[in-house]
Amino acid sequence: MSQQEQPRRPQEPVKYGDVFEVSGELADKTVAPEDANMMQAAETRVFGHTQKGGTAAVMQSAATANKRGGFVQQGDATDVAAEHGVTVAQTDVPGARVTTEFVGGQVVGQFVEPMPVGTTAATDAETLGLNLQSAITIGEALEAAVQTAGNKPVDQSDAAAIQAAEVRASGTSVIAPGGIAASAQSAAIHNATVDRDEEKIKLVDVLAGATGKLRADKAVTRQDAEGVVSAELRNNPNLTTHPGGVAASVTAAARLNEKADI
Repeated sequence: MSQQEQPRRPQEPVKYGDVFEVSGELADKTVAPEDANMMQAAETRVFGHTQKGGTAAVMQSAATANKRGGFVQQGDATDVAAEHGVTVAQTDVPGARVTTEFVGGQVVGQFVEPMPVGTTAATDAETLGLNLQSAITIGEALEAAVQTAGNKPVDQSDAAAIQAAEVRASGTSVIAPGGIAASAQSAAIHNATVDRDEEKIKLVDVLAGATGKLRADKAVTRQDAEGVVSAELRNNPNLTTHPGGVAASVTAAARLNEKADI
């Protein structure tokens, strides 16, 4: 094979920001082989195997490309993954199990697995203080976002999604002073002036106990979810929603309500 026919090496490494919706330091990190191995091990512990086409598979493909390009070597790991970990967490809510995958504390994958509303779901509902005869409410969906994306700094897309959720829960376009929408907007403005993530206001600070902070609440519908998703998309420069974030949580709740037909 001539020199011109030789396969070309990639000119740039594959970084986390190229394959996942992440921000900050992690987005600029090259996906390393040991990172992928840690995610494969985490998925195997939770599922008994790695997920076909899942997060570990994406990371493995990226790491392989980076090795082929000479950007990393076997055994290399990013400092973020090594210091903060690679984990897979599962949270049971009535009618579903939410699986969230993290690298360095940031969400890189999240999906919802519907579960039959039976004994296990009844136990989960009792633990969470929910009634199986009731649909998941907007407030409960916002609180679920704390479990999957609570450490995410609040930005303008989050604030817009939270405002859309509050408006639909209350049935009025008037934003309550001191409510979660007002708090989210203040947090987004504050965070825009702060460089360090450690100093930023997180979703958990705004959405913890959301049900009790809403003036009114209602069961999540598909229309509610569409409104929240639209708000989050319009206010995100990348026109995407955050995995496990506000829009994702409300969408999952609406889907579960439809499946349960309650």
